[in-house]
Amino acid sequence: MADQPYILALDIGTSSTRALLYDAHGTAVPGVQAQFTYQLTTSHEGEASVDADFLLALVARTIDEVLRAAGTRVNGIAAVATSAFWHTLVPLDAAGCPLLPLLTWEDTRPRQAAIELRLQLDEASTHRRTGTRLHACYWPAKIRWLASAYPEIAERTARYVSFSEYLHERFLGRAVCSLSMASGTGLLNTRTGTWDSEMLAHLHLSPVHLPTPGDLPDTLRGLTPEFAERWPVLDHVPWFPAIGDGAAANLGSNCADPSTWAVTMGTSSAMRVVVPPEQVEPEQGLWLYYVDQKRALLGGALSEGGNMLSWLQNTLKIQDLTELDQQLTGMEPAAHGLTILPKLAGERSPGWHSYAAMAISGITLHTTPAEIARASLEAVIFQIGEIHDQLVHALRAQVTQPRLIANGGALLKSTLLSQLLADTLNRPLELSESSEASARGAALLALETLQILPDMTQLVPETIRTVQPDPVRHTIYTKARERQQAFYNVLFSSIMSE
Repeated sequence: MADQPYILALDIGTSSTRALLYDAHGTAVPGVQAQFTYQLTTSHEGEASVDADFLLALVARTIDEVLRAAGTRVNGIAAVATSAFWHTLVPLDAAGCPLLPLLTWEDTRPRQAAIELRLQLDEASTHRRTGTRLHACYWPAKIRWLASAYPEIAERTARYVSFSEYLHERFLGRAVCSLSMASGTGLLNTRTGTWDSEMLAHLHLSPVHLPTPGDLPDTLRGLTPEFAERWPVLDHVPWFPAIGDGAAANLGSNCADPSTWAVTMGTSSAMRVVVPPEQVEPEQGLWLYYVDQKRALLGGALSEGGNMLSWLQNTLKIQDLTELDQQLTGMEPAAHGLTILPKLAGERSPGWHSYAAMAISGITLHTTPAEIARASLEAVIFQIGEIHDQLVHALRAQVTQPRLIANGGALLKSTLLSQLLADTLNRPLELSESSEASARGAALLALETLQILPDMTQLVPETIRTVQPDPVRHTIYTKARERQQAFYNVLFSSIMSE
């Protein structure tokens, strides 16, 4: 009990919801955690959604379980911090009830709406103001699509919120949308920290249709009667506004300044670096979000990561991923003769082409499932390499040799993927000790805001081991990346303007 106060950290992601307890040093309390998995509703049309009330009930069950596991430690909980997946959208009626299942970042049904926005708006100007591209994963395209696909629903919509605001409204009766969550919508002017008037005017919206903006100090207390009775120990503690899971993952890996870059592979993949918000403009393939008022997050995200492993497992009928990892590790690099564009769920970084789909070139009568699997994973890593190169270009004046810190279950569990990444980038890759980086990041930010911990730039990344690159394999992968880029250019050259 000497490490009180504790932070209850919630981590709401695309495939699961977790809850952990962290002590005053930002260390997870052993044995005090809970996790429930769930599956999105998907379709050939591109749907990737989940019922908001179902997910809310799952989060509540996760809290039940972690409080039960905490025992008497619950009396030392000083705050609740939340990391939540970015870009979710829930249309609410005047009574605050969801009118449709929440749309996740994976939902590509608004892709045509994104193309229409690109034809009507100056995307370069929009990118400079909001830090985001005009793409199906962001709110402008989602809201435009809803108006077209569900006009009656759009007419009844009183407000649009992300899942984290909906969660807090149900738990606490009200919610604050942090700068972090707001910046992931594509509707926030990152230069002013307010909703972008030009984009709102184009969508016929006003600030009353959007969540109340705020930042980390704008905590809320006092649960609704239903949840006050369920969790009395959490009734009077502050609940911090949620932050985006990518921002939280950087902080949880102790990557809180430009000298340390985080690369994550969970369901999807991303490479990100914390920067001063006023000093950086994102490259075309990158985005710029907020962590909090004093920190921004520059990076790029793929729509593929661990979901590629799941797809390979289901499609190729692979029973054991650990055995597959060992088998593929023993294969020669890029010796399969395949070139793959790993666009299973459309494309975000680096090209932002919503209509992209996975494409494979080079299959012959002798191609094996193992070769397809190896080539697919190499292809994902090559795309992370494209993000890395754009970050290097964007930050060349600020940092020359940053440390690369890896986190996320897919990277930390796979010998092949971590070695592939180190070889592709020709950079040492340090594997983070924190397996729950997003939850830890939310907890650390709460501890910093409460002045229990110092500024997070003083925290040094704690790593398990370092994966060293092989220069010979790097040369092979560089040529393979060139083939992948040439394939991309040929396949999408006629529609790159989208």
